[in-house]
Amino acid sequence: MCIIEENYNAIMDNSLMQLINNILQKRWLSHVLFWITLLVFYTLAMQGSYGSIYKSFSRNAILLLPQILASYYIVYFLHPTFLYKKKYILFGILFLIGTYVFSVLARVLVVYVIEGLYREPPFMQESFLEIAMNVKRLYREFFYQVYLPVFLVVSIKLLKERFEEKSRRQLLEKEKVMAELNFMRAQIHPHFLFNTLNNLYVLTLQKSDKASETVLKLSEMLDYMLYKCNDKTVSISEEIQLIQNYIDLEQLRYGNRLELVFNKDIDNSQMQIAPLILVSLIENAFKHGASGTVDIPKIEIE
Repeated sequence: MCIIEENYNAIMDNSLMQLINNILQKRWLSHVLFWITLLVFYTLAMQGSYGSIYKSFSRNAILLLPQILASYYIVYFLHPTFLYKKKYILFGILFLIGTYVFSVLARVLVVYVIEGLYREPPFMQESFLEIAMNVKRLYREFFYQVYLPVFLVVSIKLLKERFEEKSRRQLLEKEKVMAELNFMRAQIHPHFLFNTLNNLYVLTLQKSDKASETVLKLSEMLDYMLYKCNDKTVSISEEIQLIQNYIDLEQLRYGNRLELVFNKDIDNSQMQIAPLILVSLIENAFKHGASGTVDIPKIEIE
């Protein structure tokens, strides 16, 4: 029963995550759900103020129109056109104009729609001109009703943009690092192959018994470079083994003409590092340090 329950919970969690991802991918659906959630919240929160849940729902549903228009006016027009381009004065002027226009719209809807639903006729109604001229009442009673959800929408939008920008920067950094690493791999692989085949060629001409050992170490190195190091990270012990194989092959080539010291002191052999980072330094020590020296060269690796 426990296994069945765990499997059921896992299936439900996966289904919920899939549903959330589908909603987030469909922008229009996430917007609809946001405004529905906001309407439900306002309806329940203001039920006591308007006497019934029906009146609270009707009023808040009608006021959604100026709230939605004001939100998208800022998010999709003012922000990208003026604020994003640092045209702060124009942004401020148009923002103030918007607060006035949408407050007027909210008051008009209350007078000509909402009051018509609940008040017993006949009753006096303000004219549009009276509504538009009463600026003090507009900002005292209707500004916050319209712009509280607007500020919430704008905050969510700005946080979302910041998160997306951060994600883009992180992705670009990862792509840059991977490109540099792949470039370095492309540079290293031919060097390894050429040097090791050259060693094998020399040993074969000398009919050395060490030729078979060279083939074995070359096989291990190619297996590591072609398959094991394709992951983003490898254990340092694997990288050290690659270095050891490379050093052994170079020592076969140089023989007594090279003095080499290789000391290892690894605290954690399973520590993860990027592959082929350390061995490139070792390769350069042989390529640029030992190969061009007339006297007996010495390489110390710590």
